[in-house]
Amino acid sequence: MSKFIISGGGTGGHIFPAVAIANAIKRKAPESDILFVGAEGKMEMEKVPAAGYKIEGLPVRGFKRKLALSNIDVMFRLFQSMNKAKRIIKQFNPDVVIGVGGFASGPLLKQAQKLGVPTLIQEQNSYAGVTNKLLAKNAQKICVAYEHMERFFPADKIIITGNPVRQDLLQDIELKRDEAYHYFGVQGNKKTLLILGGSLGALTINESIRAGLDRLVENRFQVIWQTGKNYFDTAAPLVDKYFEKGVVIKDFITRMDLAYSIADLVISRAGASTVSELGLIHKPVIFVPSPNVAEDHQTKNAMALIEKNAAMMIEDKKAREELIDASIELMNDKFRMNIYQQNIASMGIKNSADTIANEVFKLIN
Repeated sequence: MSKFIISGGGTGGHIFPAVAIANAIKRKAPESDILFVGAEGKMEMEKVPAAGYKIEGLPVRGFKRKLALSNIDVMFRLFQSMNKAKRIIKQFNPDVVIGVGGFASGPLLKQAQKLGVPTLIQEQNSYAGVTNKLLAKNAQKICVAYEHMERFFPADKIIITGNPVRQDLLQDIELKRDEAYHYFGVQGNKKTLLILGGSLGALTINESIRAGLDRLVENRFQVIWQTGKNYFDTAAPLVDKYFEKGVVIKDFITRMDLAYSIADLVISRAGASTVSELGLIHKPVIFVPSPNVAEDHQTKNAMALIEKNAAMMIEDKKAREELIDASIELMNDKFRMNIYQQNIASMGIKNSADTIANEVFKLIN
């Protein structure tokens, strides 16, 4: 029986691919024993057990990018995490350790490499993070989603696999339209705008949509608006008067497959998983990258598509003034919508989780 550790998390963008890889390993070798290692208190500690897998937590936390007393605690936690990671590896005795990014990935893979356990890195973004760049030297394989990643990693270790996405998003998506119209309570004869800001929401996107709802409705657009938990209570009272005109508000959309099936245009942050999902479902998108992420990697993710005329991007600082106008203009420009749809489709990479799982099994041999 082969044994694997998958480490990382912190956001859904790390957790969903990790679970997808685990599921692919299980499909290929059902007897495999898989252990996840995450960061204590982060969402993986809840989401991974819900997916049916065991998980251990490390006390690791992220560094502040400026001088702060809290970084003393971060260093102490890192020391604790390195020791605990070493114990976990020795006790579980994995054949391969897989890192998907997030706080826990660094200590776990570093210790695995010291102990001689083969490691595979799954880098989701178009601009590699500091931790993965440091780990790359001693990793056996590095699975990436974008071209030109030899800027960050040894070229002979790179395999372009794409990012694993939630499989339910891709299954018979075009056949779900009638179900989706009923589920959201919207009509089939209007264009639909889908707004996504991540599970916590994106303040800039939310405020932009809030200010522009009148104009979107005047243009006969329907709106499915995921506000995130932090903004839902603010937005909900404003939407009541628009309900009969096709404005639907959710703090979190659990049936994203249905939302995608009827979306004509998507407004979204540019996290790696979301970019990959949109490529596979072939949806035109306006990206509003978050400015609050390491190395500004969301902007770089979006630019990888902009350079191929596969999407549109508006900077976060300009969104309040430009996003509504850009959305209306694009929704009414059938030619440009078709171009974006065709070009983003050409960038989608299918079966990423299975491809990564195959590379994992090669490391055992």
